[in-house]
Amino acid sequence: MSISEGFLAYLLDLFSGWGNVSARKMFGGVGLYRDGKMFGLIADDVAYLKVDDSNRQAFVQAECSPFKPYPDKETVMSYYEIPPDVLEQPEELIKWAKRSLAIQGRKR
Repeated sequence: MSISEGFLAYLLDLFSGWGNVSARKMFGGVGLYRDGKMFGLIADDVAYLKVDDSNRQAFVQAECSPFKPYPDKETVMSYYEIPPDVLEQPEELIKWAKRSLAIQGRKR
């Protein structure tokens, strides 16, 4: 997995209106955090947001794919690719990201 500095800068700029979003390199990708909680990730210049039963259907309806950390295995994680049209609208992206961050707040 590789992340271009340009794509990372683009995403952080999109989140700048939300405030306190940071990125941390991890396992060849980048985790997206707000207030110390991970709500998204970037792998191979593809951005993903955290999902559970509360928001997964929106990603499925947008025909987005789950994050598969190992291309040769069926393993998927609870992150889905951000729809391209959402990535073009910072206000909409922040709405989707807030729902993903809320998932982390509900976890024990």
